[in-house]
Amino acid sequence: MTRQAIDVLKRQTPLIAYLEAHDWRPQRPVSRGRWMGLCPLHQDGKPSFLVDPHHDLFYCYGCGRGGDIFRFIQLYHQLSFPQALTALLSWHEHLPLLSAAADFYHIQLHRRPEACAYLYQRGIRTPEVIEHMRLGYAPGGCLRHALLEAGYPLVNLQQAGLVNAAGYDSFSRRIVVPLKNNLYGRSLSASTPPHRFLPGSKGGLYLWEHARHAAEVILVEGLFDYAVVWQAGFRNLTCAMGTQLNAHQFRQLCSGPRSVYIAFDADVNGSGPGAARRLAQQLVRHGIIALLVTLPENHDPNSFFTGGGDARQFRALLESATP
Repeated sequence: MTRQAIDVLKRQTPLIAYLEAHDWRPQRPVSRGRWMGLCPLHQDGKPSFLVDPHHDLFYCYGCGRGGDIFRFIQLYHQLSFPQALTALLSWHEHLPLLSAAADFYHIQLHRRPEACAYLYQRGIRTPEVIEHMRLGYAPGGCLRHALLEAGYPLVNLQQAGLVNAAGYDSFSRRIVVPLKNNLYGRSLSASTPPHRFLPGSKGGLYLWEHARHAAEVILVEGLFDYAVVWQAGFRNLTCAMGTQLNAHQFRQLCSGPRSVYIAFDADVNGSGPGAARRLAQQLVRHGIIALLVTLPENHDPNSFFTGGGDARQFRALLESATP
């Protein structure tokens, strides 16, 4: 890519827009239209991260690092400059495409009784949670046509991982959950791998913007766990999409003083409780109050609710959580 093309890409992607898409929030204005906030590059206790939207530059008075959007991507994701350039290109080009695919899948959900029946079986039973999560369904065979009609080239669909080399929908017969920079698909069929993401990072904590200001946050393992707990009325909630948090997710949990209730699956083999204990120890070392929620053996939050549990009983589990 030429220097001129790189400069065009920078102008098309304001630094503050990229920061906010990765959960950074300005906390107070300073002179000449600049903003201060907590530094996303280290554990910051008070706003030390300066962003100048007019020049698209940042500088942290705490850790002494600064630069443009490429420098931020290099530091934040620990990438080389060529990798940072590729990451920004991918983020810039794929976001509208992923949004269009998610909208298409969302429309399909209400047209397919097999998808609605599967959600009901998994305890997802209210229109509010379906709209909140923008749940969708990939019936297979029609995504390619719809997106080509919308003006997206086939090569872009393939590069994003939405369709395979033959042009078939990668998420066929899956419930689809839009993420910030990715999509998650849960198979309806037992004969195919249950979980699928598009290539690339799963990103940060799920819908973190809805929970980040809560003094107490419930952390669950899976997206269907999130759905039933949110449906039961617990809105101070997020999801890690697995038991192993990436660096971005861990930084989010440690971004301010809070208590984290870790409600991972109570697997018989102990993998869920073990991962919860290790995460709790890491959080405590960073000044976060971590509490372990003990679910009935061999249950996760989803099976707890589909098996007859209710909001009152789940709240009792939270109240009995231990450090």
